Order: sequence, then structure tokens, then C-alpha cells
Amino acid sequence: MTYCVGMVLDKGLVFMSDTRTNAGLDNISTFRKMTTWAAPGDRVITLMAAGNLATTQAVVSLLDERSKSPEDRVPSLLGVPSMFQAARMVAETLREVIDRHAQTGMRADSTFNATLIIGGQIAGSDPRLFLIYPEGNFIEAGDDTPFFQIGETKYGRPILVRAFDKSMSFEAAMKLLLVSFDSTLKANLTVGAPMDFHLYEAGSLEKGATGRIEQDDPYFQHISQGWGDALKDALDSLPEFEVPKA
Repeated sequence: MTYCVGMVLDKGLVFMSDTRTNAGLDNISTFRKMTTWAAPGDRVITLMAAGNLATTQAVVSLLDERSKSPEDRVPSLLGVPSMFQAARMVAETLREVIDRHAQTGMRADSTFNATLIIGGQIAGSDPRLFLIYPEGNFIEAGDDTPFFQIGETKYGRPILVRAFDKSMSFEAAMKLLLVSFDSTLKANLTVGAPMDFHLYEAGSLEKGATGRIEQDDPYFQHISQGWGDALKDALDSLPEFEVPKA
């Protein structure tokens, strides 16, 4: 399974993804699920993927190969005029890969499906974030939906819904995401560290701060322990339930 989150902040875009993939309890591996393409001064585009690994790797490989081809021969993410067109290209590539499986008897709603988050900025427009479904359609983040999750979303969603603030700093966003990921890691063994992140600053048109947070990272361990203690303290501070008399 997978857990990936993309956020739209006033300051820019925040991306985080886990790296665990599994095909059963005895076959667990680590694979990077985040890819970034950048042409400094012109565009930065980040893609995160959840779903069948063969499908997502094929999509990323096709997009990467086409980005290295002459622009007059093959359209690429480094040549599209807008983030909307970038999302459309990624959606079409996803459908292309899934349809290839369909020709061998597989369907989009089978084990070969995938869901993607793509975000970034192209010169002349604001940063944008999209969620792409296996069917090839997609939606864009906005004021009412300022973040997207893919993969194992339910365990980490409550903290995002309650604490997300579009005006928060990158530092606060990272703290929020690590709490969300910690909740997911503790509830579902198919999601696991290390976690990759990318912090893109709006208007920079350059790849932002990136990194990988391991399970034993001191800050992550401090967040995990502190969040657990805070939840226990909050529960203890609430009034006790009064059991009705028989």
C-alpha cells in the first residue's frame, strides 16, 4: 500500500510520500514514489504515485523518456504550456499504460490500477495541484479542497482536516504531515518509512528542499512520542462518562 499527500499553501506546495510496497507479508520492499522534473527558471513538476508498482513505474518511465526527447518529436512535461496540460498529459499516459494491460485481459479496476498526484508551477502561472484517477480523469485542488491524499488515506486524514491552515509555514506543514504519517504507519503495516518530501516555494521555479526521513530520525521519533503523549493527556482531561444507574 502507499500513503502520499500533496498540499497547497500560500507559501507554495508540499509533497510527502512513503516508500513501502508489498506483495504479501513476506515480500516487502522500498521504492521511491515521488519524481520531480525541473527546468530552472521555467518549471518544476512533482509527481507522486499510489497503486500497482508496475503501472506507476511504467508511467514515470514513459514521462521521463519523453522529457528527454526533442520537443518537436514527442510532447513532454518540459514542453507543455500549463500545469493543466501537464496533468492532462500524465492522465493520458496513465490511461495508455492501463489500456495496454487491458489488451491482455486486465481492466482499469483490476490490480493494475493507479492514482497519481501531480503539482508544480510553470512560468507565467500560479502553482497548481491535481489528483488523477485510474480512469484518466482528474480534479484540481482549490480553497475548499487544499490538499490531496492517495493510497491508505483514512488514518492520517483526521489530523489534516482539523489542523491544516493554508497560511502555515513549511516547518508547520512538515510537522503536521509527520503526525499524519505517524498515525498511518501505526495503523497499517503496508505503509512504512522512510518518507520522501519536497517543499516547493511559490514563484521560485526551482526545485525546493527535498529529503528523506527515516524511521529512526530523531525529530520524527520526537513527534511520534509527543503526539502520543498529547493524545493521552487530552483524553485524560475530558470529563468521565457517567454510567446510568440500573
